[in-house]
Amino acid sequence: MMAIHRMNLQAEPFRMISSGQKKFELRLNDEKRRLIRINDTIIFTNTVNPNEHLVVVVNALHHFASFEELYASLPLLQCGYTANNINSASPADMLAYYSPDKIRQYGVLAIEVSLI
Repeated sequence: MMAIHRMNLQAEPFRMISSGQKKFELRLNDEKRRLIRINDTIIFTNTVNPNEHLVVVVNALHHFASFEELYASLPLLQCGYTANNINSASPADMLAYYSPDKIRQYGVLAIEVSLI
């Protein structure tokens, strides 16, 4: 049975997913994310405007031990980077959200999505 998951997203990644520019949502592969399956639905809520929601379907799940592996494997222009900041893209950017200990503990996940 397909499940519905709810996640918060900051305004810029929210806009990038809604425009189709961002196809991969990068997260820690914690207990909550381990429940996600292909064909599940995710409802993203814009953290700046909680009345705004995006509904996406999960097309694929890409598991990695670290953000270094993820960054080496996926197209970063579809992971939330733009032509303006792609040259400074670094796995260390994710340390703003997740501690090195949590990354080692859980690994990381790129959730490949498309708008419904």
